[in-house]
Amino acid sequence: MQDYQFYWSIVFNAWPELLSGAWVTLQITVLSVLAGMAIAMPISVARQSGKGFYYTLAGGWIELSRNTPVLFQLYLVYFGLGAIGINISSYLAVLFAIAFNNAGYLAEIFRGGLNSVPKQQMATARSLGMNKFQAFRHVIFPQVFKLIFPSFVTQAVWAMLNTSLGMLVGLRELSGATQYAQSVSYRTFEFFIVTAGIYYVIAKIIQFGALATFRLMYRR
Repeated sequence: MQDYQFYWSIVFNAWPELLSGAWVTLQITVLSVLAGMAIAMPISVARQSGKGFYYTLAGGWIELSRNTPVLFQLYLVYFGLGAIGINISSYLAVLFAIAFNNAGYLAEIFRGGLNSVPKQQMATARSLGMNKFQAFRHVIFPQVFKLIFPSFVTQAVWAMLNTSLGMLVGLRELSGATQYAQSVSYRTFEFFIVTAGIYYVIAKIIQFGALATFRLMYRR
């Protein structure tokens, strides 16, 4: 280790490649979280029903997404669909797999938030003339999101870290770009140090961005 010479100029030369990979990582993170939220909300509502087809379907989604590895889910989407003649890009495969995983975790997070809001509030909103959708949007959801915000941000960061699995299906996200750059330069240590720093910065961007959105939503 004492004889190791650092060559940071090689990393600097590959900077455009790393930034391009970081941008792909951020894209997939945002899209997968938004898609996961859109799927998770009806799943959590279905789980609240306590019975029926949608309750069972929602439970199956949650169990599969939370109790199987994200890598398995990614391989199932990318290689499994390819085996039956449905070929999709590595970008879409990673997006679909992480969105599927996000939906399961976020559904349970939302369900915990829903259980924390007194049921009388829905009845009160309905008595004021709101339909169920309006009551959920204007009365229930704002309270739920405030309660689950820390867990939501943690899941968003976890989704970002899971994008690194994209390198295993040929996606040039941040880890994929790093793997390629170090394979042609043989400077593994330098690239991995810098990439770890980039992941940290992206995580902070997600956290501060979510906090800014939260304050905008709940400012008085």
